[in-house]
Amino acid sequence: MLGKFQKSELRIEVKAKETIFRDSLLNINELKQWCFPVTLTKKTTEKLSQGDSFSCYLGLIEIKNQVDYLNNNCVRFILSGGIDGYQEWCWGDGWIQSRLEGISVLPLNLLQTFNLLRLKSFAQNIK
Repeated sequence: MLGKFQKSELRIEVKAKETIFRDSLLNINELKQWCFPVTLTKKTTEKLSQGDSFSCYLGLIEIKNQVDYLNNNCVRFILSGGIDGYQEWCWGDGWIQSRLEGISVLPLNLLQTFNLLRLKSFAQNIK
């Protein structure tokens, strides 16, 4: 893989319940709504579970995701393609945290910050 090793960990406060974060990250239809400009490939089930795989695209760059670990408050995706590494999301009532480590030519800290702010905006608008 070309690129350099990068890592970033961000945690923010959000006025939202943990169930909103869980649904926003694990339900494919909700994930597609806030995870812009990423386009997800179609999947047979509506909700991700451990071992599931999907691809997303940032322009022409494909990033393959596999659900490596999943519980009520955390999900970890193994990434390959445009990013070789992992992304972990953890959440609770009023907060969300993302950790991203990998090798890529993409600016991972910038992409992670953008996605976290999109998720925050999406979660706050769910009633």
